[in-house]
Amino acid sequence: MVARARIGAGPRVFAAAVRGLRGFDMHRRAGLAVHTRATQVEPGVQASFGLGIGRLRLWAPCEVVWVVDEPQRYGYAVGTLAGHPESGEEAFEVSLDGDDVWFDARVFSRPARWFTRVAGPATHLAQDWALGRYRDALHRLATLA
Repeated sequence: MVARARIGAGPRVFAAAVRGLRGFDMHRRAGLAVHTRATQVEPGVQASFGLGIGRLRLWAPCEVVWVVDEPQRYGYAVGTLAGHPESGEEAFEVSLDGDDVWFDARVFSRPARWFTRVAGPATHLAQDWALGRYRDALHRLATLA
């Protein structure tokens, strides 16, 4: 699954989007709880992302597997860890192309737990919903900075 969206224009928006990705703020602004000991994304950093409330919160543990940090491109990928509802990888990148700032997300996964196997195609709808929330969150972070 691949998603691409223009989230704004100019170096200021790009820098704000990078900050939003680097500190897991995109995930928080999208409505997820984030548990990590790290202050920023680096290879090997582990984080758990939680959706829900209290004991009904579903946690998705991940580890950052790569980071790209270039003058006009920043991003990273997380690989799922044991206990995650899916098995796979998610990558998030922002890039400055001319004056346009783009957000790209790629998801490669398959069900890893009984409830995601039972849910079948509904898991793709959940991933689409999450990617939309990430896009909107990053857009807000980047344009309000």
